[in-house]
Amino acid sequence: MKFVIQRDQLMTAVQNVMKAISSRPVVAILSGIKLEARKDGITLTGSDSDISIESYIPAEEEGIIHVDHIEEGSIVLQSKYFPDIVRKLPEQIVEIEVDESLKVTIRSGKAEFNLNGQDAAEYPQLPKLQTDDSFELPIDLLKSLIKQTVFAVSTMETRPILTGVNMRLADQTLTFSATDSHRLASRTVPVTETTNEFSNVVVPGKSLNELNKIMDDSEEKIQISVTNNQILFRTKHLQFLSRLLDGSYPETSRLIPDASKTILYVSTKDLLHTIDRASLLAKEERNNVVRLTTKNNNMVEIASNHPEIGNVTEEVSISSIEGEDLKISFSSKYMIDALKVIDYEEVKIAFTGAMRPFIIQPVEDDSILQLILPVRTY
Repeated sequence: MKFVIQRDQLMTAVQNVMKAISSRPVVAILSGIKLEARKDGITLTGSDSDISIESYIPAEEEGIIHVDHIEEGSIVLQSKYFPDIVRKLPEQIVEIEVDESLKVTIRSGKAEFNLNGQDAAEYPQLPKLQTDDSFELPIDLLKSLIKQTVFAVSTMETRPILTGVNMRLADQTLTFSATDSHRLASRTVPVTETTNEFSNVVVPGKSLNELNKIMDDSEEKIQISVTNNQILFRTKHLQFLSRLLDGSYPETSRLIPDASKTILYVSTKDLLHTIDRASLLAKEERNNVVRLTTKNNNMVEIASNHPEIGNVTEEVSISSIEGEDLKISFSSKYMIDALKVIDYEEVKIAFTGAMRPFIIQPVEDDSILQLILPVRTY
């Protein structure tokens, strides 16, 4: 195997596949990066048996040559050394050559590295997803779906199903939802070009976080394919395969109250900053509890009290309020997380009493929904 390639392109591909490589792999060879050279380009693969990532560098694209002098073949290189070598090579042009005995030579400028490779035939075959059930989404839309939900997955392994994001596609509407049983984050988007439907697809939160980091904004669309136990996200240069979580995702729509007793309309930024300040004294407690109390002059008071440290109160003005007066306590962390992902200037918060879950939504977009359970304080 032999090829000549631009260092920056190789480095980007290496960084992408490294996101799938575990420091303690199930099979020893999975600690390496697989390189495969074909006439049409180079494919790098990294996998930890939960996530597999393939990054493809075409030999030529739009008249620009990325990879040259290709002699076909494949090799597995140690991920512990190869990325650092590529990063520190002196020149833009890199030549990689593999001989019969799997010895790898990496040349750039006056630098030459010799590494021992491993036989690519021993690298596990990635499952090929045979599915007609694929649909496309704009990449920036998928990124915002992930950003607005994945933070709410559970970090506790006691209920593994809650460590993932539930994807549902029905009536040409795609819904992402995540809950750790104290809060819920959900977002719906129309998907008009497909008639596919699925409901119990739960993607590990960790997989979505990694996917979010490597999706390339310069590409427009990403294709999504789902089978019983795997999901594939694919663009022209990237294939990201993740296993799905086993089990049934709880029916979260039951949590959402259908009526409300108090509704506040408030600036997202003002409320976020006020709660952030109030939480400064609530650091010691597990929930960082703050209290919200409605005042009659279009104000709400945000307060936090810690017997040993002190207390803080601040009023924030609201656009309007409908319904009953209210005093409610909740986790400042959950509220901050929810407000941070709402990219709208004004939110509406609907309460159904001091001990019932409440809903936060942008005033002009009800496809985004954040729900938080209050905290009992005595």
